[in-house]
Amino acid sequence: MQLAVLYRLPLAVARAVLAALHGRLCALCWSLQPLSRPLSLPGWRLVSAFSPVYPAGPRRERDDDDESLTPTSVNYHFTRQCNYKCGFCFHTAKTSFVLPLEEAKRGLAMLKEAGMEKINFSGGEPFLQDRGEFVGKLVQFCKQDLKLPSVSIVSNGSLIRERWFKKYGEYLDILAISCDSFDENVNVLIGRGQGKKNHVENLHKLRQWCREYAVAFKINSVINRFNVEEDMNEQIKALNPVRWKVFQCLLIEGENSGEDALREAERFVISDEEFEQFLDRHRDVSCLVPESNQKMRDSYLILDEYMRFLNCRNGRKEPSKSILDVGVEAAIKFSGFDEKMFLKRGGKYVWSKADMKLDW
Repeated sequence: MQLAVLYRLPLAVARAVLAALHGRLCALCWSLQPLSRPLSLPGWRLVSAFSPVYPAGPRRERDDDDESLTPTSVNYHFTRQCNYKCGFCFHTAKTSFVLPLEEAKRGLAMLKEAGMEKINFSGGEPFLQDRGEFVGKLVQFCKQDLKLPSVSIVSNGSLIRERWFKKYGEYLDILAISCDSFDENVNVLIGRGQGKKNHVENLHKLRQWCREYAVAFKINSVINRFNVEEDMNEQIKALNPVRWKVFQCLLIEGENSGEDALREAERFVISDEEFEQFLDRHRDVSCLVPESNQKMRDSYLILDEYMRFLNCRNGRKEPSKSILDVGVEAAIKFSGFDEKMFLKRGGKYVWSKADMKLDW
């Protein structure tokens, strides 16, 4: 590739190209030298004895006066593509861009260096990319190389196969499956229908695989106009997830609301009172974790497909610069993240399956 062409590319894309070229150079160098003498390049560090090298992120030196934010728990939406069309989705498919695997790993290593303890992979649908191999390799990297305490995925579950659990299940702490209704007709109305496949039947199959492969099972439900009157007590108790995260339908301008949005979620919106009534109906479900719009908006650290933090304080997603370009500490300042609200909503919990003491 000519330098003039590379110069005209956006910085994040140019970095991705250079990372791919660097990966090939590293592989060649590794093949030409003994394992006892690993390749050393200026500004790069070795993650493990059998892993590629990654540029070091900015090392944070904290003191008593340091008020910088720590990315303890990060939600990485590495793809916007999805095979479902949920009407209230607030991370819609405006681009098909996905970072090259090595660039994604580099960013994850930077986040770990900055203090990340939990990573959650989301989308879009994470299992669309390379039939789940992409997210599988990231899960393995985060647990095996970065040794993160918690690695989780949020998925609609429609594309997950047992062979994925056999290959990557040991590296995954939590699998969260989105299920908004136990009435298949309601799922179709919401946009979770996929031909002849039954979303609820698939949910039970995934629950069984989680038991067999020692992965903590979680359910996420978005409460909206179509399911707000539903009684889910019996079904949730039978599935017995470690957590049942119950969200209030949220509007984000430019995503599921407004003239430039791909969804029109206004018809799904419910009032705070209706949301509280739903919660009250399910108050005896011990694993229930409610999250109103107020709790959600500023208490999540969200990375988009370019590894930019998304600030939702003004009702729309305003991206920072990519952590790959400016580092974690500089990018996180523009995230709008409220660390106190994160802790108040219970964002930090027992999230490593090794500490859950579950009866698989």
